[in-house]
Amino acid sequence: MAISLLFVGLLLLLLVGVPIAISLGLSSLSYIYIATDDSPIVVAQKLFDTMEHTTLLAIPFFILSSQFLATGGVSKRLIEFAKAMVGWMHGGLAMAGVVSCMLFAAISGSSPATVVAIGSILIPGMIAAGYDKSFAVGCIATAGSLGILIPPSIPMIVYADAVEESVGKMFIAGILPGLVMASFMLLATWIVAKRMNIPCEPWRGLKYLFKTFLDAFWGLLLIVIVVGGIYGGIFTPTEAAAVAAVYSAFIALFVHRDMTFSDVPKVMLESAKMTSMLLFIIACAMIFAYVLTAEQIPQSMTNSVLASDPSPWMFLLMINIILWFAGDFMEPSAILLILAPLFHPIAVSLGIDPIHLGIIMTTNMEVGMITPPVGLNLYVAAGLSGMSLVDVTKAAVPWMFVLIAALLVITYVPWFSLFLVGIMY
Repeated sequence: MAISLLFVGLLLLLLVGVPIAISLGLSSLSYIYIATDDSPIVVAQKLFDTMEHTTLLAIPFFILSSQFLATGGVSKRLIEFAKAMVGWMHGGLAMAGVVSCMLFAAISGSSPATVVAIGSILIPGMIAAGYDKSFAVGCIATAGSLGILIPPSIPMIVYADAVEESVGKMFIAGILPGLVMASFMLLATWIVAKRMNIPCEPWRGLKYLFKTFLDAFWGLLLIVIVVGGIYGGIFTPTEAAAVAAVYSAFIALFVHRDMTFSDVPKVMLESAKMTSMLLFIIACAMIFAYVLTAEQIPQSMTNSVLASDPSPWMFLLMINIILWFAGDFMEPSAILLILAPLFHPIAVSLGIDPIHLGIIMTTNMEVGMITPPVGLNLYVAAGLSGMSLVDVTKAAVPWMFVLIAALLVITYVPWFSLFLVGIMY
């Protein structure tokens, strides 16, 4: 009974608009003080214990890398390359947006950064080319969420740290599901564009395609460096993040020269703001997870669920429903840190691969990025387009159903998550 007060307190704080990090920390501290004999000092200890999770060091480096890439003009070159590839099809500019988001996600690992970098260029361009504004904003806001699933991915790092799984396995497991998500987005874009008779970009020839590839080469090379370096055993995921940050600064300052040294302090400051916000949420979520573990909630849930003898497919459906609801109110990292330790032992008991579980949970976070009231991509897209949050949400709803359809395929066809992992490991 007492533990229900923890969840009720958290929900009430969220409903009255208290930030997620403070809601997690305050509800946990209140429960420790009221319902346990533990000293409140344990809260401070858990905050410092968070710093011992060396895997989490990858997060600030990937955030810094994404800021250099977004500021340094890499996104413009990726967009031109994507337009040369698919721009000649129906809805080609929108499809180029999806491809650009997929490529930028693969080198930044950040969903909001992807929406900013690609959306700030393509949304005005699509509107000028005759696209409906709602169509353009909804498409880019949704495609930007691919940053969560395509490696390197910050939520994947958080999940791996929460359940002590391999970050490398999570990264490689996300490649095919990411392509599935992108394929669903591209198909939906093409169908809608054809029905709306949206104009196509002219085909500019293989020579132009090769030219745009060369222009985007340095940005695309980062994918090879990060992913190849991890799987080649050259460096760990954390070291790969540091390499990505240094490499991104190098190409922005010395190769493309789209930014100068005077821009570096601003990039560092923006990265520090985003990092501090995210790590504060993670630290408070760790305190919440400690309370759950101390009260043996994961064990109790596991026993209760297994006692009802659920089938694996029913359990996976339940996970998707819970995560979809949680994504309406909470930030992805907090959801993963709280719920992953709860779902992980049950999934293992039911014979569900924990890597596949991680991909399912990460994909749900992707849907949550465009689900109000906490969907961060909606706020970013609203700021870029000048539309109200309500209008952006309406524009994103049809695309949300596209993501849900892809989510169901990824959930019930574990081959997509595990095929490459089986080959590499």
